[in-house]
Amino acid sequence: MSARFDADVLVVGGGPVGLAAAIEATLAGLRAVVVEPRDGPVDKACGEGLMPGAVTALARLGVHPHGHPLAGIRYQDARRRVTHRFRASTGLGVRRTTLHAALAARADELGVERVSDRVTGLVQDRESVTAAGLRARWLFGCDGLHSTVRRLAGLETAAHGPRRYGVRRHFRVAPWTDVVEVHWGRATEAYVTPVDDGLVGVALLGPPRTDFTATLATFPDLAAHLDGAEPDAPVRGAGPLRQRTSARTRGRVRLVGDASGYVDALTGEGLRVGLAQAAAAVATLDAPAARYEHAWAASTRDYRHLTTGLIAAATSPARGGIVPLATHVPALFGAVVERLAR
Repeated sequence: MSARFDADVLVVGGGPVGLAAAIEATLAGLRAVVVEPRDGPVDKACGEGLMPGAVTALARLGVHPHGHPLAGIRYQDARRRVTHRFRASTGLGVRRTTLHAALAARADELGVERVSDRVTGLVQDRESVTAAGLRARWLFGCDGLHSTVRRLAGLETAAHGPRRYGVRRHFRVAPWTDVVEVHWGRATEAYVTPVDDGLVGVALLGPPRTDFTATLATFPDLAAHLDGAEPDAPVRGAGPLRQRTSARTRGRVRLVGDASGYVDALTGEGLRVGLAQAAAAVATLDAPAARYEHAWAASTRDYRHLTTGLIAAATSPARGGIVPLATHVPALFGAVVERLAR
């Protein structure tokens, strides 16, 4: 790297995808610097279930977080349930802060520099991009749903469709299942993920102003499992979940992870897709921008198409038929889960 640059890759955002991108770049022989204003593990309201493909992708980076093995996915409503167990390998329920700590430890092991700062502007020329007082050959915007980099690069566009939000809380209780349970309610889904031997995460996805306690009470089976369980942390929220971009590249800027566009958390693929995008961004750095756009589209295609279709059904009068359909055609349900699990 030339002395004129502070880094080959400036990674804005020190969450899991940002750290993964910095690790990818470092393993490729590049110098990566992460800019993140928050200290310590970065938490986020999410389901915390890693698909088998995400576990494999993390292992390739040398990251092996502690968690609870996940054998599959279950859909259920008040009367029916259908379970598909992963065929090839297991997933992993990992508390978000635990995952972040594991990625941060690996980044430190590789010598990734982390700078405590906030990006409020960026300037590009033909050979560099400057942000937070640092000049780099490339900049990765990995700063999440409400990405500042996306806005500064002029890549943000209005998101249409239903506005859905997520709220999550952990409970100190022994897991009663080895799968991710998705409880379907009238307007909300509850995602139950065991993340440790004595800890279960519950994430609710639904319309704006979803009240965690009141909504949890509408799932009697789930509420019974949690009866008397002590909450481990306050309720944490995120949203709106749907985010759109006009493109994923602008000059020497690449958007990666949630910053590059997001449909919904319904299929639980966010981190696997983000890890694939990080790998693609590093692999295509010196190629024309279209190469990353193509790789981004390929890595997100299944997620975007399946999630968009499922959300269309979940926010329509057909919502009540989703679990009955999965129950009556378990082979179809299993095929979709396997497709997402890769």
